[in-house]
Amino acid sequence: MATSFIRKLMVSSLLFFSASVATAETFVFTAIPDEDETKLVERFQGVADYLSEQLDVDVRYIPVKSYAAAITAFRNNQVQLAWFGGLSGVQARKLVPGSEALAQGVEDKAFETYFIANTSTGIEPADNLADLADQLRGKTFTFGSKGSTSGRLMPEYHIREAFGEAPEDVFSRVGFSGNHTRTLRLVEAGTYQVGALNFQVWKKELDDGNIDTDAVRVIWKTPPFPDYQWTIRGDVNDRFGDGFKEKVKQALLNLKDPKLLESFPRSGFIPVSNDAYEPIRKTAEEIGILD
Repeated sequence: MATSFIRKLMVSSLLFFSASVATAETFVFTAIPDEDETKLVERFQGVADYLSEQLDVDVRYIPVKSYAAAITAFRNNQVQLAWFGGLSGVQARKLVPGSEALAQGVEDKAFETYFIANTSTGIEPADNLADLADQLRGKTFTFGSKGSTSGRLMPEYHIREAFGEAPEDVFSRVGFSGNHTRTLRLVEAGTYQVGALNFQVWKKELDDGNIDTDAVRVIWKTPPFPDYQWTIRGDVNDRFGDGFKEKVKQALLNLKDPKLLESFPRSGFIPVSNDAYEPIRKTAEEIGILD
């Protein structure tokens, strides 16, 4: 009798433990490291707190050191959600069948890359990149990250279109700064004469008074293209329950905190689908970045 009671107690305890583990499941997300790490941690810790409230689960943000690391973490299910750029999102969704782009910033529907130059070069702004060909040739140039849409893919595409040559054949030296903020600082300091960065970083740094406009200026702006988005793994409902993916989407679309949105900076989030990023996929294939 006592033995039977103990067995029942043990079974009940195990069931309770299993249920506790299931309800204590942590939803983890990351983001491409497109800016200085301190800014990213502040921004995405706020997002984690917001999502935890909205989804009623433990939500954790983990920083990564590179665009490739963000894609790997998503592929390996170390994270279930990620804030990707256009190209990194395409790459991640290709590796994880069933994953979906859920939401993009209002500004991401028509994103832009700014080409900037140190003022010592004497390069003046132009409406067409081809008009700057003679002035750009032979200068030093830095992209952002190798996996960046606005910091590498789109600027390289337009350089090839304007010159009919690869960047390495146009410029005397080509570098990869690692992120948009660093591109700005390198060109501002004259370490590189010209560079390309996303327009949102330029605008925010300018609004915050962090740009020496006597040292660096915008010389050309790309045509608009789709960029950043939140992408989620297709198997989250299996792990977190039916309807969880839709709950995440609605939480992102309902994010209205002005301070949190300003940290992106975005004015809000809108629905998006994988199809919106077909132009990015095709461009990446054209210039050999994507197989």
